[in-house]
Amino acid sequence: MSARRILVVDDEPGIRQALGQLLEYEGYEVKTATGGAEGITIYDSFRPQLVFLDVKMAGLDGLEVLKRLRQADPNATVVMISGHATIQTAVEATQLGAYDILEKPLDTDRVLVLLRNAFETRLLTEENERLRETIESRYEIVGRTYGIRALLERIDKVAGTPARVLITGENGTGKELVARAIHRGSLRAKKPFVEVNCAAIPSELIESELFGHMKGSFTGAIADRAGKFEQADGGTLFLDEIGDMSLSAQAKVLRVLQDGFVTRIGGSKPIQVDVRVLAATNKLLEDEIANGRFREDLFYRLNVVPITVPPLRERREDIEQLVVYFLQQFAARDGLPARGITDEALVRLSELDWPGNVRELRNTVERLVILASAATITATDVERLVGKRSAEPAGLGNLVDCTTFEEFKVAAERAFLLAKLRAFDWNVSETARALDMPRSNLYKKIERYALTRESTPA
Repeated sequence: MSARRILVVDDEPGIRQALGQLLEYEGYEVKTATGGAEGITIYDSFRPQLVFLDVKMAGLDGLEVLKRLRQADPNATVVMISGHATIQTAVEATQLGAYDILEKPLDTDRVLVLLRNAFETRLLTEENERLRETIESRYEIVGRTYGIRALLERIDKVAGTPARVLITGENGTGKELVARAIHRGSLRAKKPFVEVNCAAIPSELIESELFGHMKGSFTGAIADRAGKFEQADGGTLFLDEIGDMSLSAQAKVLRVLQDGFVTRIGGSKPIQVDVRVLAATNKLLEDEIANGRFREDLFYRLNVVPITVPPLRERREDIEQLVVYFLQQFAARDGLPARGITDEALVRLSELDWPGNVRELRNTVERLVILASAATITATDVERLVGKRSAEPAGLGNLVDCTTFEEFKVAAERAFLLAKLRAFDWNVSETARALDMPRSNLYKKIERYALTRESTPA
């Protein structure tokens, strides 16, 4: 690891020499400047991690240099040094972004303590920045087809507004990525992003999850608990799979959207919340409204700006880019070099049917990374580990060839179940829940139709 770099800017030769010798003795790489203009020039090429900067100098004074350094590099860590520091000077330096201010003559022990604290703070800041970039990279929207460009353009237009957004699209298309991108581009970006999967929470618990509860309000409520609306105060609440929310919870969500207050279960005091609500669903809510399963007034409250995420089959040209992106992601996660992949393997993957969309593609790439026999993934690996699936809609080509209606029903059910299992990457529990079918029944049908990952539509 290279030595940490420090720049000393002071017009007194004695200060430059004494401070420089101390820092070099402690193992730092040091450069010095005799004035503000020289200090700015050296900073640009030296890129120090910390600057000691005199307040009073001929020409550009320290406060002006501090201002310019912070404008050029908002992360600059600058310690002011002064022979006659005043409260006003200290306040002004702090307002301009100085890390600290030291008085002359410099106390060696205090300098060393300050250095340790300053570099620990900088290390934490850099680590937080890397962590933020890592987290954000997980939610990047990848692609360059027209459908993705149009999607990103709409996200850019709506993100900076307070408008509610209803995101629609098939399972696995990336509706959560859209919600996170909207939050990241909004004025609420530094506030919480809170997600609720309405389909994964039992109907009897969804209201407690959203609005919170008071201790003793129901069996198992052993303490007061804030709901998701309160947790998202000042930020964004993402209601995923809103079409699966109970009518009772829908009514309460509507009330919160209307007046901005929530009341915990078992509580009597309304709590004001400032939350931007984004919602997503894979259902056609107009049909749910017609069948009495979704409130029309809530639909209009949520659907201020509609965004539809295109399925992968409508942007097949993005598949190769997505595969490479996922390979890089898995390599970064595991701390390993990225797996190679042959052009033939990429072409084969781009030709396959992906009813589970980007989620299924990501899971498939991870399977290839884990199970491929060599460092470079080949078309043979794709054939062996993914199967020879047609890029046509599952089973439709063969359904019309059925000779009897009973044969058609069997073939259609087999094709339907196969597509759904693939959509959930063969997670039987998740598939059964999505189909509103007992898991035992789904297992029986898998056995009856001899369904496997490598199955081809009948």
